[in-house]
Amino acid sequence: MRDHSDPRYRSGYLIGVRRVITALMRPLRGKDVALHAAAITFYSGIAVVPVALLAIWLTGLVVGAERVRQLTGRTLAALPAEIGAPGALAALIDAGLALTPTFALASLLPATLYGEGLRRAFASIARPGERLVGWRGRLLWLPLLAAAPALLLSLLLALPTTSGLWVRGGWWSVLGVVLSFLAIWLLLTPVVVWVFRYVAPGRPPWLATILIGSFTAANLSGFLHGAVLFSSLPLDLGVPFGGLTEVGAAVAIGLWLYLFHVVLLTGFAATRAVEPRFSDVSTRSPSAIRR
Repeated sequence: MRDHSDPRYRSGYLIGVRRVITALMRPLRGKDVALHAAAITFYSGIAVVPVALLAIWLTGLVVGAERVRQLTGRTLAALPAEIGAPGALAALIDAGLALTPTFALASLLPATLYGEGLRRAFASIARPGERLVGWRGRLLWLPLLAAAPALLLSLLLALPTTSGLWVRGGWWSVLGVVLSFLAIWLLLTPVVVWVFRYVAPGRPPWLATILIGSFTAANLSGFLHGAVLFSSLPLDLGVPFGGLTEVGAAVAIGLWLYLFHVVLLTGFAATRAVEPRFSDVSTRSPSAIRR
C-alpha cells in the first residue's frame, strides 16, 4: 500500500497536477491572454448596460414591473453602499422597466457586441482568420438574449431568500452567501456552456463542454461574490485619480470585468485542450475501448 506521507509520493502528485494544468493551458501557449481578455472587456463595457436593460425589460414584460421591483427590493437593501452599488442598480432597474420598444431595438445593436467580442477573442486563439467572425458572434449571442427573461427570473426568485439571510448577520450571512453562490452557479452554467459550445468557433464534445463549463461557472460565481466583497471594503477608489471617486469606481469595475474574462478564457482553453482526447475516445470501437 502506498504511503501518502512519503515525500516522493507528494512530489509525484504535484508533478502530475502540474502536467495536467500545463496540458489544459496548451491552447493559450504563445497567446497574449491579457490582450484578449482586455479586448473582451472593451466589448463588454459597451454591451453590459444594454444587455441588462434588455433582460430587465423582457422580464418586466413577462411578470410585470411591480413584480420585478418586489423581487429586487431586498437585494438593493443588502448590497454594500460604499461605492454606490444599490443606487446604480436601482437606476438600472428603473431604466430597464421604463424601456420602450424603440429604445429596446436601439439597445439590441450594442448588446450583441458582447457576442462579437467573445467570438473574436476565441477565434484568434483557436481559429485565426475566420471569416465574418463578428457577425457570427452577434447572431449566436441572440439566443442568450432571448433566454434572458427565464435566466433573470430564476435569479430574481432566489434573491429575496439569499438577501434576507445576508442582512440577518452571523452564520445566516454565511448561509446566504452559500445559497447565492449556488444560485449564480446554476444560472451561469447554461450560459457558459452555450458560449463554449456555440459562440466560440468549433464544436467541442458535449461532455467536456458541460463539465468544464460548469466548473468555469462555479469559478465565475465565486469571482462575482469576491467583487461584491471588494465593493464593501472601506476603500477610497478616487485616491489614484485625484479624488474622482466615480472614475475610480469605473476603473475598478473594468478591472473586475477584465479578470472575469481571464477566467472565462482559461475555461475555453481547457475545452479545446481536452477536445482531441474526447474525439479519440468517441471514434474508437467499443472493443478497442474495452481493451
